[in-house]
Amino acid sequence: MITVEKILDLPDTYPLERIGRLKDLLFFDIETTGFSGLSSNLYLIGCTYFSCGQWHLIQWFADTKEAEPDLLHAFFRFLKNFRTVVHFNGDGFDIPYLTKRCEALSLPYGFSDVESFDIYKKIRPYRRLLGLDSLKQKAIEGFLGISRTDQYNGGQLIEVYKDYLMTHEDFLYRLLMLHNEDDLKGMPVILPILNYPDFLEHPFDLRSCNSTECCDIFGRKEASIVLTCESTYDIPIPFSREDDRFPGLNLEGDGRMLTITIPMYTGALRHFFSEYKDYYYLIFEDTAVHKSVGEYVDKSARRQATASTCYTKREGSFLPQFDRIFTPELRREKKDKISYFEFNDQLFHNADDLNRYIGHLISHFQSCR
Repeated sequence: MITVEKILDLPDTYPLERIGRLKDLLFFDIETTGFSGLSSNLYLIGCTYFSCGQWHLIQWFADTKEAEPDLLHAFFRFLKNFRTVVHFNGDGFDIPYLTKRCEALSLPYGFSDVESFDIYKKIRPYRRLLGLDSLKQKAIEGFLGISRTDQYNGGQLIEVYKDYLMTHEDFLYRLLMLHNEDDLKGMPVILPILNYPDFLEHPFDLRSCNSTECCDIFGRKEASIVLTCESTYDIPIPFSREDDRFPGLNLEGDGRMLTITIPMYTGALRHFFSEYKDYYYLIFEDTAVHKSVGEYVDKSARRQATASTCYTKREGSFLPQFDRIFTPELRREKKDKISYFEFNDQLFHNADDLNRYIGHLISHFQSCR
């Protein structure tokens, strides 16, 4: 086994106290000869950590196939000094893999005594909203404007490691170590991506709520509400997303500000009752009433309500919702999936209502393709 230790000069890019105490955090990444912890081997474990006012790198490399247990012994003994492991998709791969290798080699190690913080899992819900091509570490680095010098991925380096075991060529060794070191250096550097879940998952304060008008492709005027809100968290790169399924609905983030443009429907909408068998539809009034009231209406002016005619109508200005957030729910037609709720100038001055609706819209954008 070869052990390498060095000091790194890493920028202060994210307030790590949001994850845990700095001295308790261990960033780690592994390199393997395959995906299965039962049929492949571990050949490199690398870690970065903060100590004595500096970032440190430590790597354990299996220079022979027989050295694999030594890597595991060294890593898990070192792990005892920390409370939280920080990684990129480690919950999905690295941790289960190391656990399987320990089982296969009858080693008494595991991760039960540490907390796990997975950068990948934190950002995964926001991939579509941020327009990320993928969730690979390099893709996130590209989104944040971070350059990479390593030209290989872990899969390509499996053959490099096999060649190294046969030749022990120094340049092959350097390739293997560089890839792991770059991933470790990249992990703290991509931490600014965590500002996005911080930004989107915490309450906003309303700064303004304005109405605006624009024309659609047919020249018809359409009204929208523009919510401008402020967070206590900053995002490093602005983002903007428009909903293709609901034209005009737009969400933009820039610095601490979130701006949401929401098309507003003005006119009459219907509130449908579920127990339509208990209602009459009044033909001339175009509305439904409960039978206890409708029995006094002339029979020629009423009929048994159906699911599609059991409604009352309401005139006003309305905003869309894609699940039931506010009641009463109003629709144009019974079968419509999108419902509406009534808008008034004071609605979003209630912080709970404001953040409930913002959270609802963010969830909607997360599901957009």
